[in-house]
Amino acid sequence: MVQAIQLVVSLLAVVAAVAFAAARLKVPAAILLVIAGVILALIPGLPTIKLAPELVLLVVLPPFIYSASVAMSWREFEFNLRPIALLAVGCVVFTTALAAAAMHWLLAFPWSVAFVLGAIVSPPDAVAPLSIARRMRLPRRLLVVLEGEGLANDATALILYRFAVAAVAFGVFSASTAVETFAAIVVGEIVWGIAVGWFMLRLRRFVDDPRIEITLSLLTPFVAYWPPEWLGGSGVLATVVAGLYTSWNGPRLISAATRLQGIFFWEVLVYLLEGLVFLVTGLQARALADSLRSYTPTDLVTSSVVVCLVIILARFIWVFPATYVPRWLSRSLARRDPSPPWQYPFMLGFTGVRGIVSLAAALAIPFVTSSGEPFPDRDLILFLTFVVILVTLVGQGLLLPFVIRWLGLDNTGQTEHADDRREEFAARRQAVEASLARIDELEKETRLEHEALERLRTHQRDRLLRVAHRSETDGDHRNAQELHDEIEFGLIQAERQRVNDLYRRGELKDEARRRIERELDLREAQLVSWRGE
Repeated sequence: MVQAIQLVVSLLAVVAAVAFAAARLKVPAAILLVIAGVILALIPGLPTIKLAPELVLLVVLPPFIYSASVAMSWREFEFNLRPIALLAVGCVVFTTALAAAAMHWLLAFPWSVAFVLGAIVSPPDAVAPLSIARRMRLPRRLLVVLEGEGLANDATALILYRFAVAAVAFGVFSASTAVETFAAIVVGEIVWGIAVGWFMLRLRRFVDDPRIEITLSLLTPFVAYWPPEWLGGSGVLATVVAGLYTSWNGPRLISAATRLQGIFFWEVLVYLLEGLVFLVTGLQARALADSLRSYTPTDLVTSSVVVCLVIILARFIWVFPATYVPRWLSRSLARRDPSPPWQYPFMLGFTGVRGIVSLAAALAIPFVTSSGEPFPDRDLILFLTFVVILVTLVGQGLLLPFVIRWLGLDNTGQTEHADDRREEFAARRQAVEASLARIDELEKETRLEHEALERLRTHQRDRLLRVAHRSETDGDHRNAQELHDEIEFGLIQAERQRVNDLYRRGELKDEARRRIERELDLREAQLVSWRGE
């Protein structure tokens, strides 16, 4: 037990160091963490770390999916449902089928085993591509489609994976039964996800305690994921639906105190889990190398090249028709949603980066079939999955910024960003105006002193003036506002210093100091949020 704790602490230290280096190099941390894991795995004397598939699929994956779903806009997800579904369902099925055909015809894999590998390597992981796309200010719609695909594609892949593994283990497969089961799983998980989201939100509102509410929010993805997974589904779709339901209905049911603490809690949790998972992915290199002694280098290289080429090309082959054919077939769709330039689908095609779900699914392959025979080519499937993750995550991930610049898409979302900021300031202005209107109503409805209402009115007018100043696009106004912010930061620091001096001299109790510090922290956080960084 002590050794396990020491190992986790050591891994956290590596995660922090690599994340720091990634921030300085402006490279997604996921890429450097996998590389660091491979390097550590090849150092003699270090312990071999084997990733437990049930740990990833049942413990790590649910909070990942739920957190991303809550951060996702339901309105944008709904508007882009067609391209998201074409990628998350259509592209995953197409990639699975194409990869299986290539494995069967080119490498003589049995069909059932080939479909197992195809399902495992079919779902892309959006973590690294989204990190790069956001930093390079790509158009908002590309980000939404990537994010939405990353939420839903694991569900399709894991369901296909279960069908394929069952076909190998029991030697029986029925296409009609598989389609009916797939439809039942989709409908059932959507209903279950809505039910979980509805119940957990109302339970959180009932308890009305930030600590208990955050605990319930941590339980929500597991409540949504585990029952469908135990019943033979994937659990992914139910978790996505629960997260989207929470995203849409949470603002009116979750208290401000819970949101402030909950956002920080979830950011740290996902950051640590994400870092550990990508690092441990790289650490699987040694265990995989030890299991491949029965294969020749030629077999390994040939299989790796074929699999990587097929899955990379499959996404490009699918993305362009999926983008343009629906608009050619439907004039109303073409008018409502005109065809994007070719650079958009090309960029989407280049983001087929594989990640931890593929590796966890490969590790979860049973060792024997129902007849007691060893699962065919299990070690080779594991190796090919690891190679696909390395090639796509490291290779395509590092090339993606250059591809975005070559396509001329870098900073193309700058105008949208400016429009979003204008929309934000308009909303801020209307919110303050609503507050002023409410003060006028209070003046008529109550007997509050005129001076008290006037102080409130003056405060709201000052806020309105700040919104107006910050929404200005003129350079002089921006420079003046930046100077104002720097002065206010300095004033906050002066207050902090004085409070700390009083505390150290024993003239201020600890509880009071913490309350004042929290107020100063909120003021400083507000200044940072104003900047829109």
